Amino acid sequence: MFALRGNRRSSLVLTGSAAVLLAVSTGLTAAASEQRADPLQRAGSLQREVDAVYASGAVGTTAEVTSPGAHGTARAGTAESGTGKPMPQDGRFRIGSATKTFTATVVLQLVGEGRMSLEDTVERWLPGLVRGNGNDGRQVTVRQLLQHTSGIPDVLPQIAALHSAAGYRAERFRTYTPQELVGLAMRDSRTFEPGTDWSYSNTNYVLAAMIIREVTGHSWAHELNNRIIRPLGLKGTSTPGLSPFIPGPRARSYASYGTGTSTDVTVLNPSMGVGSGSVISTTHDLNRFYAALLGGRLLAPAQLDEMTTTVDAPELGVRYGLGLGELPLPCGGSYFGHPGELLGYHTWSGVTRDGTRTAVVYVTSDGGPDMQQAMSTLVEKELCRTGS
Repeated sequence: MFALRGNRRSSLVLTGSAAVLLAVSTGLTAAASEQRADPLQRAGSLQREVDAVYASGAVGTTAEVTSPGAHGTARAGTAESGTGKPMPQDGRFRIGSATKTFTATVVLQLVGEGRMSLEDTVERWLPGLVRGNGNDGRQVTVRQLLQHTSGIPDVLPQIAALHSAAGYRAERFRTYTPQELVGLAMRDSRTFEPGTDWSYSNTNYVLAAMIIREVTGHSWAHELNNRIIRPLGLKGTSTPGLSPFIPGPRARSYASYGTGTSTDVTVLNPSMGVGSGSVISTTHDLNRFYAALLGGRLLAPAQLDEMTTTVDAPELGVRYGLGLGELPLPCGGSYFGHPGELLGYHTWSGVTRDGTRTAVVYVTSDGGPDMQQAMSTLVEKELCRTGS
């Protein structure tokens, strides 16, 4: 779905089915780079990293990086399979589970305003909703939702469109309500007793979105727009609601569902991803968002500390905070970010702890077995790059 299935062999690699779509022809490469400092060297390095992502099997890929005094973009591949159409400048795409960072930010803003607490139970805000098969909202806190330590099962296995081309064709326009999603998840037994382990679950963030509505009286989308998207001027970012279309410039997305045959999955009602994976954005906007977040522009210090205080996430082999993963850097230290996937669109975002350096890369297909590693390598290299 959107950064859902954990690959236990690598850091926060949450990927869909792999399909080897190698097409490393220079005739298909449409690259664009912009730099304000040391342009030839830095642009060339970024382009080589983007080309490596493309060579791993992507139909198209785009990356954008920022650091003090410098900014760069690079593209490779095509916007539509089988054509020479270049990847769009500042194209829009579904960011998948990177949405969770947005949702966690709104929850923490509400905590900072004294309107709710991370220690509130789910039951306090959503009485009677989380029940059955050992699931009990009276035992689960908001902190555990955001941290994936709730033990609440993931709704992913219940969404047919995410598991086969036939399921996609049958349900790509289907609308899910948040209550329906939680009800589907309750069919499964809880994964563990709340607070005793870690397991990635999109249901956690569906519930977080519902709590935002209960606390504010406004929808999750309304709060994201008023608290993050508009204040930061994220003009390419939107909460699509029930619309199956991506507005503005965009490349098409492709999923293979493990069959080796790609299906165009660009059109999709993203209602199954409310709170957890439905946001549409651009590389430029994601860089602005992560820089503002870690730079202290969206959260007070106490709430940012809560977000970046991480616990072991053994399922992924990394550490996880509240809507943010913490990953090691090869040059020392660590960075924060959140990968995402929603049917063919895969993204990897990273930001240094002080918010001064950011890197975002996305692709438009499931790619080959090395694609996620190539994406994470690009982010690591750019965040480790010294000088402007």
